[in-house]
Amino acid sequence: MTTLFDPIQVGDLQLANRIVMAPLTRNRALPGNIPGPLTVEYYRQRATAGLIVAEASPISPTAQGYLDTPGIWSDAQVQAWQQVTQAVHAEGGKIVLQLWHVGRISHTSLLPDGEQPVSSTNQTAKASTFTRDGFVPVSAPRALRDDEIPGLINDYRRAARNAIAAGFDGVEIHAANTYLIEQFLRDSVNDRTGPYGGSIENRTRLLLEVVDAVVGEIGAGRTGIRLSPMTTFTAPLDSNPQALYGHVVEKLAPIGLAYLHVIEGETGGTRTPEGKAFDYEALHKAFKGTWMVNNGYKKELATSVLASGQADLIAFGRLFISNPDLVRRLREGAEFNALQADKLYGGGAAGYTDYPTLA
Repeated sequence: MTTLFDPIQVGDLQLANRIVMAPLTRNRALPGNIPGPLTVEYYRQRATAGLIVAEASPISPTAQGYLDTPGIWSDAQVQAWQQVTQAVHAEGGKIVLQLWHVGRISHTSLLPDGEQPVSSTNQTAKASTFTRDGFVPVSAPRALRDDEIPGLINDYRRAARNAIAAGFDGVEIHAANTYLIEQFLRDSVNDRTGPYGGSIENRTRLLLEVVDAVVGEIGAGRTGIRLSPMTTFTAPLDSNPQALYGHVVEKLAPIGLAYLHVIEGETGGTRTPEGKAFDYEALHKAFKGTWMVNNGYKKELATSVLASGQADLIAFGRLFISNPDLVRRLREGAEFNALQADKLYGGGAAGYTDYPTLA
């Protein structure tokens, strides 16, 4: 019977256990969008996870949507991330970086020369983002031109190359939580015509071209992807999520990705949104590779899902924020530290690197 503490081969990576630290935005980057010494310590403390998926990191200056998020487009960022990966590897851990483009979930104050955010559409999202002035409504986007998309794809390619240069064991393509790639996937947002709009096949095109570019750069065995079929974080659901994400997984299945990471239900919310059924197991059966699940997992549910073969990896989010030694606490059935919710975004060591361990 598979347990949380069994090792597993995931693509090119051998993991010590099935416990994954989910990507978690903490807004503590230094000027230049670089991770600093506190970030090094934060990830070092959590290196007993079988795998750390480091926080979402913008692939270019125009991909940023939140204040003080560490990027992966510059040499300085690569050098700073090297301190993080070296610290995690010194503790015996594995770490991949989540590649991020927020699309329309941004603000002109965060972008070079006050540029507009870009998206599949020019419709403004009903959402807020985190700036120097706190949380403010997002800015109106402009729709990317088709002739700009090759440059966007090249940004993903460069970011993947930079991640490996920074010492990461791989990358996770962020195609979830209604950010740029999902803004192309969903017909609730994507109102364009041409090769990237209209049919499910066309709306899936950007995602598959990004995957092809990243895999071509660093290999399928070091590439994962994250999806969120039922999340309405900043956008309505697609008109037919089962058909859309079924098509996505069907196209991803033959590529041989390291894993597919699925958020079950509403990101940060209920696992089973009322009146919104979705068959995740159908996607799992179609993919056949390493299957990672996320959202509200506790030890009992995680143990059951692994034992039944419904998943291979379990990603934990907020529990890893407040419990740097989460793996030990899960193993021993120990109590968890309380989360300091008012210190999630921005700040210093408080609520970041000062949570106590059992030791």
